[in-house]
Amino acid sequence: MSYSFGKFFVPGPTDVRPDVLAAMAQPMIAHRGPEFEAMFARIQERLRLVFRTERPVYVSSSSATGLMEAAVRCAPAGRILALVNGGFSERFAKIADMCGRECDRYEVPAGSAHDPAELGRRLAGKKYAAITVVHSETSTGVLNDVRAMSDVAHEHGALCLIDSVSGLGGTPLEFDEWKCDYVLTGSQKALALPPGLAFAAASMEFVRTAKEATGRGVYFDIGEFDDFAAKNQTPNTPAVSLLYAADAQLQAIVAEGIEARWARHAAMQQEVVEWAGRLEHRGIAIVAKPGERSPTVSAIRLPRGTTPRGFITEVRRSGYTLGAGYGALRETTFRIGHMGDHTVATVRGCLAACEETLRSSSVRT
Repeated sequence: MSYSFGKFFVPGPTDVRPDVLAAMAQPMIAHRGPEFEAMFARIQERLRLVFRTERPVYVSSSSATGLMEAAVRCAPAGRILALVNGGFSERFAKIADMCGRECDRYEVPAGSAHDPAELGRRLAGKKYAAITVVHSETSTGVLNDVRAMSDVAHEHGALCLIDSVSGLGGTPLEFDEWKCDYVLTGSQKALALPPGLAFAAASMEFVRTAKEATGRGVYFDIGEFDDFAAKNQTPNTPAVSLLYAADAQLQAIVAEGIEARWARHAAMQQEVVEWAGRLEHRGIAIVAKPGERSPTVSAIRLPRGTTPRGFITEVRRSGYTLGAGYGALRETTFRIGHMGDHTVATVRGCLAACEETLRSSSVRT
């Protein structure tokens, strides 16, 4: 199968550069040996720069869902308030339900962000141990103000558990400066790595409560992750090949500079916004409202009578792969993952293919 970087725009997994893929072909090493510990130390140092923290950053050989469950299992006892505005924030709430936690939902329509003032009213009306919130809701392209949510949660004595799976590395997140409790992400989004790794940082207070939590299990014990990170190790056998890729890619991310990476993502988003604006008269519209749009992913409504499945299939004939709509938006939208190592130039190529396809009658019902 031939491979050409720059034409894969699914909002996770995103495109991975050939040199990062090639890094995975290195031989196995002992994960309790000095070579691994040296690599883990390099990865740690660079992940701290990405998370903007002096705390350890945990590495889990799992999808990000694993570290979402870790957040819930290791949170202090008490009721959880889940902020839901799309498919992945609903997943966070469902994990709380399935882990046996008492969980309420603060829901807003898909395509909307949460209101810090309304969150404050809900936290004032009932005692909660923690809230869950998604930074960049990949199903809708909405960006939540997680700094404000975290501040409000702290005012009411609750921890804030943040899913930044499609946010971290592509939009500002300052773990230490914002006094975050827990932030998780996945490898396959803005970090432009293959799927299969998840990363998280936790405050010292969260680690303390995690070590006291009953029923936290074994595989996703944040206290154990913290202890092993101090030794430049993982608690369980890691996916060494994926860590080779992380070692290579994080070196490139640090060389670019995280602020420059944020700026590049903002520029790609702006390209999509301007494109949608030019085609508004034809029925194209971005789901998320201005001021609430994620720099990494856009959910875009198609003109009435245009089928997403047919549209995506037709665009693929031009060599570009898009994401389908998700959840309640599946039948009316497609998604562009303008994240990772994409550039304004590659995004322009994708949008040109989309525009050409819209002229085709074959995607109409």
